[in-house]
Amino acid sequence: MLVGFLILLLFQLVGELIVVLLGMPVPGPVVGMVLLLLCLIIKGEVPESLRIPSEALLKHLALLFVPAGVGLMTHFSLLKADWLAILLALIISTGLTIVVTALILNPSAKKLHQLERE
Repeated sequence: MLVGFLILLLFQLVGELIVVLLGMPVPGPVVGMVLLLLCLIIKGEVPESLRIPSEALLKHLALLFVPAGVGLMTHFSLLKADWLAILLALIISTGLTIVVTALILNPSAKKLHQLERE
C-alpha cells in the first residue's frame, strides 16, 4: 500500500513541478493525474500496488469535500455578490458536460454493441 501512495504522491509532485516550471494556469495535482492516466493507458492495466490505496482513498472521498464546504461558508459574501455569474457558469458547464458525454458515449456504445455481436 505504501508503494501505491508513493506513486500517487510522485505523480502529484511531477504535476506541481511542471505547472511551476511552465507557469501553467492549471492545478499541479490535475496535471499529475493526467500524467498518471496516460501512464496507466500505456501500461494497459492498474497495478495491484496502486489499485488498493486508490480504492481506499475513494472510500473516503466525501471527506475531501469538507474543506471546499468550509471555503464556501468562509467566502459566502463573495458568492452572494456574484451568484448570477456562478449560477450561469454552473448551468452552462453542466449542459456542456452532458452534451460532450453523450457525444462520446453514443459512438462508444455502438462500437461495443458491434463487438458483442461479433
